[in-house]
Amino acid sequence: MSVDTGGTDELSEAEQEQILQEVERRRTLTGRLAMLVALIGISFSAFQMWIAARSFIFDVTIPVYGTVRLGSLQLLQVNAIHVTFALVLAFLLFPASRGNGPITRRLGRIEPAVRDRLGPDHALSTVVSKLAAFGRWAALDPNMNRVTPIDVVMIVLAILPAHYIVTQWEEIRSIALFRFEDTQGIHDVLPFLEPPVMAIAWLGIPVDEASYAFWLGVLGLLLVLEATRRALGILLMSLVGMFIVYARWGYLVPRDSALGPLAIQPENWENIVYNLWYTVEAGVFSTPVTVSVRFIYIFILFGAFLEMSGAGKWFIDLAYSLTGTRKGGPAKASVVSSGFMGMLSGSSIANTVTTGAFTIPLMKRSGYSPEFSGAVESSSSSGGQMLPPVMGAAAFLIVEFTGTPYADVIIAATLPAVAFFFGMWVMVHFEAVRGGIGGLPRSELPDPRSKLRTGWFYLVPVVLLLYFLVIARFSINRAGWFTIVAVVALIAFVAAYDERSRGPMIGTIILLFLLQAASYTVVGGGVTDAILVGLGLESAGEPRGIESALIAAASGLGTIVIIVSLAFLLARPRTEAPLLELDDAVDDSAKRMANKMGRPALAGNRAYRFSAFVLKSMDSGARTATTVVIAVAAAGVIPGVISVSGLGPNLAALIDAVSGGSMLALLVLTGVASIIFGMGMPTTAMYIILIAMLGGPIEAAGIAILAAHLYVLYFGLMADVTPPVAVAAFAGAGVAKADEFGTAIIAFLLSLNKVLVPFAFVFSPGIMFLRQRNGEWEVIGWTDVFDLGFFIPEVVIPVVSMFLGVYALGVTIIGYQYASVKRLNRALYAVASLLLMVPEIPLLLAEGVFTLAGVPSDLLIFSITGTLRAVGLVMLVVLSQRNRSRGMTLEQTPTPEKDERATED
Repeated sequence: MSVDTGGTDELSEAEQEQILQEVERRRTLTGRLAMLVALIGISFSAFQMWIAARSFIFDVTIPVYGTVRLGSLQLLQVNAIHVTFALVLAFLLFPASRGNGPITRRLGRIEPAVRDRLGPDHALSTVVSKLAAFGRWAALDPNMNRVTPIDVVMIVLAILPAHYIVTQWEEIRSIALFRFEDTQGIHDVLPFLEPPVMAIAWLGIPVDEASYAFWLGVLGLLLVLEATRRALGILLMSLVGMFIVYARWGYLVPRDSALGPLAIQPENWENIVYNLWYTVEAGVFSTPVTVSVRFIYIFILFGAFLEMSGAGKWFIDLAYSLTGTRKGGPAKASVVSSGFMGMLSGSSIANTVTTGAFTIPLMKRSGYSPEFSGAVESSSSSGGQMLPPVMGAAAFLIVEFTGTPYADVIIAATLPAVAFFFGMWVMVHFEAVRGGIGGLPRSELPDPRSKLRTGWFYLVPVVLLLYFLVIARFSINRAGWFTIVAVVALIAFVAAYDERSRGPMIGTIILLFLLQAASYTVVGGGVTDAILVGLGLESAGEPRGIESALIAAASGLGTIVIIVSLAFLLARPRTEAPLLELDDAVDDSAKRMANKMGRPALAGNRAYRFSAFVLKSMDSGARTATTVVIAVAAAGVIPGVISVSGLGPNLAALIDAVSGGSMLALLVLTGVASIIFGMGMPTTAMYIILIAMLGGPIEAAGIAILAAHLYVLYFGLMADVTPPVAVAAFAGAGVAKADEFGTAIIAFLLSLNKVLVPFAFVFSPGIMFLRQRNGEWEVIGWTDVFDLGFFIPEVVIPVVSMFLGVYALGVTIIGYQYASVKRLNRALYAVASLLLMVPEIPLLLAEGVFTLAGVPSDLLIFSITGTLRAVGLVMLVVLSQRNRSRGMTLEQTPTPEKDERATED
């Protein structure tokens, strides 16, 4: 990068990989295994790109012969293939055990115990030693760098259920009606298993009578649980497993006990397996996986393409060039760049490590402590998943679960996200002022005008994404596909661009575009269709009007740019590409592959680098998506059990009883549950589980549906920086080489905006630009803006108060404004923040007291909430003025006295 980090604190790619390996428990594979993983990942991405571009129909158009239909898939089949790809990658990337778990430690004690008791030469000791060695070879991967035999077995088994679903569709349709009656047995499908099957049946276990489809469903569920344990930890695996057990034996819960509402009707294993494995209405392949197939994966892939194109490091450089010279400039640049990259990546941990490898050393160098530097990076990275327009994967889940248009979701999510990052900016500024931390010298920073001139095109895909989704209103997967094509076309053009090729290349693109448009006006198809019509091989279609022809040609402009650029790349592969600055990971991968092929000079070939960019992006997207797909597949079991068992209404009644019918108690319960369930768990899984269990009750409480879902999301993101788990904060500490717990505590404090801001928009939906009409919540329009009786009290005042409250909270947390803030004043700033942002909280507490006293009350009216906001504003102004006067006094006092008074609190 063009910013000078000053040396030794910057992490190498190997160190970044090591930190990610430790936090995510992911293997580092080399050689042929690495190539195998890359090949599977690229295949996974290619499959998803086809789905995004062509839906579930697989056909190929061949000139003269026409369209050849290869086949089409049902939604269940597509979902099964999607999950199977993730299972295979999970078994390759995550070890079954490193040998340091409680079970393997206990098993490891058997061998030395037998040897000590019987002696090393005893026959039983020899047998036990050989069995232990075989077990270690077959299952353990202590160095996280090898694929074990048990992994290979898991991979083979993972393919069987998907193969059955794809090839035996008619039988699956019969299962929906007759369950597993009259379906094939195990020995019918796999004749070589007949001897062991009959032997087990002879022992009294009727395996020979069980359906092959039934056992494949059981196998699939067990494999999802195992992949969940490996990739996401035992907490989520245990939770999902308990729900499966509960689906079978939940009827045993005593109905006359305190847990009586949790009792369900008796159910057999056949129905449970069918509902959790062979339908898209509930279970593994239900809505969460469908959303992953249609939306999540393609946008993870878009983020990978954008990052590998060099947009990530360009944006970081741009942020530093704009803010780097200011007070605390490196931290402010980290807030901006980490939020942007976190929005795209959807992974707090990965973004903390990759972006933090650059930002954290610069923060430390400018004067921030290692703990504060790691905390800023991890808090900003986790907050990126709240930032529109991508919001990690959360935006698409919200769209699907709420039925809200995507444009409305990102409009509603914008101001709360901006408020969070404004609070981060305020806190790093106050910390810089307190510590006398300046910025970096301008000589060490890139020139912002030069940076914009040489990299403005990186913003084109993001602008196109917004256009496709908000203005053109394309479907989400179609918008994602077109945006990926735009990124690939952009990098192909940049790779081929130089002074000599610029004119001919642009001219050729324009010419082909005009020919394409003209072809649509004449034969109703593209240039290829016109050629076939001219040769008499096809008949002409219905000609289009000029406007329709231009729109149709524009939809293929990306393909034209790619074809023309590749032609120029292949014609002049070894010339310099002055604007091409791919991510370091792409260049490193290209060099390694070129060296393995014995052609190191190939790494400088522009066409080869472009190919490496495309393949590395597809591989990176698949690796990132693997944990997300496993998470949504496992989490889908929980709402599946709730819906199939009929638990939903009973669970809502139980939650209502626990909360005592209090909205405030319900919100606190939901927030605490979100943090607990989010610890060490992907945001997507946490969101799905919490919405399944708590979504109904919080919506029934009268909360706007978007506010309810974003509330769960915000509190779930707090889990990434909440001790004792705080995975993102620990990753930041690893990069900063700081104390882990100290970093987590600071990151938690810096993220407290994620607690108050959700309360603010729940009680004041106008912050999200929402208004209730006829019992339905809608995004406001221009008529609402001009309705001043609504807009000022419901939107303007809550929004301004939210930002002022975030400012006051920043002073509270840092303990500094114009001068240091004493403890009593910090408490007063906290009160001012609460009154400005959420005056409803103290009012609801007062209502509770009045209710206990038998005094009816209704305090949540604008005249009272507005008065409390005004009190908070007065408190903030008075406290700020006093602190400013104190700061000016300290500036005028002699240095020794200044130092003494500045530290007196």
